[in-house]
Amino acid sequence: MRDNGSTSVLSRESLLALRADTPGVANVVHFNNAGCGLAPAPVLTAMLDHLRLEAQIGGYEAAAARADQVRGFYDELAALINCGPGNIAFAGSATHAYNTALSAIPFQRDDVVLTTRNDFISNQIAFLSLSKRFGVRVVHAPDTSEGGVDVDAMAALMREHRPRLVAATHIPTNSGLVQPVAEIGRHCRELDLLYLVDACQSLGQYPIDVDEIGCDLLTSTCRKFLRGPRGTGFLYVADRVLRAGYEPLFIDMYGARWVAQDRYQPVETAARFEDWEFPYAALLGCAEAARYARNVGLDAIADRAPALAARLRRSLAEVPGVRVLDRGAELGALVTFAIDGWEAQPFKAAMDARKINSALSFREFAQYDFGDKDVDWCLRLSPHYYNTEDEVDEVSAAVAELAKAR
Repeated sequence: MRDNGSTSVLSRESLLALRADTPGVANVVHFNNAGCGLAPAPVLTAMLDHLRLEAQIGGYEAAAARADQVRGFYDELAALINCGPGNIAFAGSATHAYNTALSAIPFQRDDVVLTTRNDFISNQIAFLSLSKRFGVRVVHAPDTSEGGVDVDAMAALMREHRPRLVAATHIPTNSGLVQPVAEIGRHCRELDLLYLVDACQSLGQYPIDVDEIGCDLLTSTCRKFLRGPRGTGFLYVADRVLRAGYEPLFIDMYGARWVAQDRYQPVETAARFEDWEFPYAALLGCAEAARYARNVGLDAIADRAPALAARLRRSLAEVPGVRVLDRGAELGALVTFAIDGWEAQPFKAAMDARKINSALSFREFAQYDFGDKDVDWCLRLSPHYYNTEDEVDEVSAAVAELAKAR
């Protein structure tokens, strides 16, 4: 577990340079990186330059002129998660990528989707939709007493049900829990089960290696800890899935060739999961965000961001009337807590008034987890590597002040 309290991996000079690259830090204390990270200047520059080029010479022409940079998106994302460029498909969001992946699986009645109690809300809803439409059964593996999925119990359920799909969210949106996705993946490989991982909150916060995880499919947005633009995400598709012929239900002219009046042929790469239309400026911004994160160093980020969060948890735990909610063997850079005497929106507004960015989570986002914790809402704070210890202390002091006021 990364909770050694050390935040010294990045030098003071490096941190100052990173903050100078981040215009937003002059305006707010941004502790909502789990929602949308502050974009560094190179990301903004890449996007604006392309939009200007589109305005000057035309959209199709600009895409053609920047073909090498567009291909760079696939190179950068592949380097970020240790795969080949042909295993990456651009998507407009993580949910778009996730649902496109689900659509490629030929579910039949009584097929089992085995997942956890901490999968992302939209994924849980998608599983229920599969159940409603196709009669798929959704099975949730139990948690351990300390929090997080019980991998041994999940493996036993794999052997019992032989699920059509195993799915896990690496870090849920509603807490700092880091799930043991590689341990789950080892059991999936042993049993030759299809394995889908949601890496929305871990991409850009931790090193991700799809070979180490052992997943067949992995999805993420790029706007969170990766610090890319909104409206960008991707789907990783393993070679064995491509060779097996998986393709999205509604494949379009970009992902397939119309080779005869009654036949089409999917392309060989993960591009079969893409649509013809791209937001090229956003895609180039996403490529720059991935490049920026790799230049900073994912190991350094994975040390600093969770350590800042651990400092915040320790401080908040000492505030009367505040209950820190995060549980699990490993905790990342999402900090969630409940506070006595406040309703959700007024408390969030009070934090906003102090120029502290945060996010609310409600029971409908996490029916199992919030039911277990007996809370209807919480505030989520998510620092990142470009935040400072002084900002952590400022945020903690603001929460203490508001708790005392009630």
